[in-house]
Amino acid sequence: MITAKVFSGKNYCVLGLARSGMATVETLLASGARVTAWDRREEPREALAGRCEIGDPLEIDLTGFDGIVVSPGVPLNTHPIADRARAAGVPIIGDIELFALARAELPAHSVVGITGTNGKSTTTALVHHLLAEASVPTLMGGNIGLPVLGRDPLPEGGVYVFELSSYQIDLTRSLACEAAALINITPDHLDRYDDFAAYAFAKGRLFTMQGAGQFAVFGCADAPTSAIQQAEAARRPDGRAVCVDAWAWEPSQKDWPSLQGPHNLQNAAIAAALTQQLGLTREQVLAGLVSFAGLPHRMERMGSANGVLFVNDSKATNPASTAPALAAYPPVDGKARLHWICGGLAKEDNLNDCAPHFGNVAAAYTIGEAGPMFADLLEPHMRVERCELLAEAVSRSIAAASEGDVILFSPACASFDQFRDYEARGDTFRELAANIGCDATPAECGFDSRSAA
Repeated sequence: MITAKVFSGKNYCVLGLARSGMATVETLLASGARVTAWDRREEPREALAGRCEIGDPLEIDLTGFDGIVVSPGVPLNTHPIADRARAAGVPIIGDIELFALARAELPAHSVVGITGTNGKSTTTALVHHLLAEASVPTLMGGNIGLPVLGRDPLPEGGVYVFELSSYQIDLTRSLACEAAALINITPDHLDRYDDFAAYAFAKGRLFTMQGAGQFAVFGCADAPTSAIQQAEAARRPDGRAVCVDAWAWEPSQKDWPSLQGPHNLQNAAIAAALTQQLGLTREQVLAGLVSFAGLPHRMERMGSANGVLFVNDSKATNPASTAPALAAYPPVDGKARLHWICGGLAKEDNLNDCAPHFGNVAAAYTIGEAGPMFADLLEPHMRVERCELLAEAVSRSIAAASEGDVILFSPACASFDQFRDYEARGDTFRELAANIGCDATPAECGFDSRSAA
């Protein structure tokens, strides 16, 4: 694990003892800090009994604490801990801030920070992959992978690659990334912010923590991202806060099977800019782009059966994140080839972001609570089958698809009407596709593992 003398003798309260919270407690204890820990669940409290103080920060006196470490899932705009900490003059921070405080004691390294509304997981995993393929010691953390404090420090020359949500940035004060990226900003998580401007401001804080000489790259396809890029460019030397040049990489995209579509071209170009800033050559980047297998549930090419490609994009929980998936599969010889399964618990009452790509869809299969609304929106533009359940949608789409077609599960909705989370929803799609659509063994179709074929 990561430890640091900077925590020795300090007094911290850790609220929330899931995976990252437990890693935080272990780091602080091993570093000589005094720790008070709390979780609503009894089991993690019992696991720490006798090793640290157990106390609810909503009930104990917070005077004298150096920080309250909370999970990014704690809604600071509504949770009473925010007012209690403010009254006691105690900062609320996250595990990424603790990492930032420990950096000076770690072997010489670099940090890459990646944020954005959509695409940050893929871009983070891609940066990590490009570095690993080039034999650079690296690990990824933040909103993806294992808690960074629970990992062994990288050797000298290593690169920590962090996916950072706005919630994590809210809990971070001093992470100055050697290279950082903002992919895009679209309305999301507005239950945690006063308005969209406040959400965009939270994203922008990642860059205000950087020094003027550090590098930042921006998607610049939307106005809020472009505005942050312009503000950062004004305070930095030329070339240190740039808009990504995606089209410089476009001729090679045909060779990246897991990075299709205009959004993935941008993701790849941002990953390339970040890793080239850290010393990778164009040739190393291109080799890594070809071998990248993608992430589960994010335009995951699961396999093919009878010439039909199955794509699992369960992570697409809003129309803005589904739109690029629709754009990735244009008609061939004038024939629309997408069989689009969509629906769930709607975040919006429209599909406006998806509308420019309706011409790519041969048929839509609507499911879940949003199914009737989506069907009404889509029927003027394409054939729609109202299915309600995912199993029925998979069965009908397989029956209708022909060789060269694509069955795309990109819900444009949250999962919570029928599934625990988007992972469970995507895993169910994989099982249904294998059981219904594969006339060989699932492994021969590619459904048993993430396939880039």
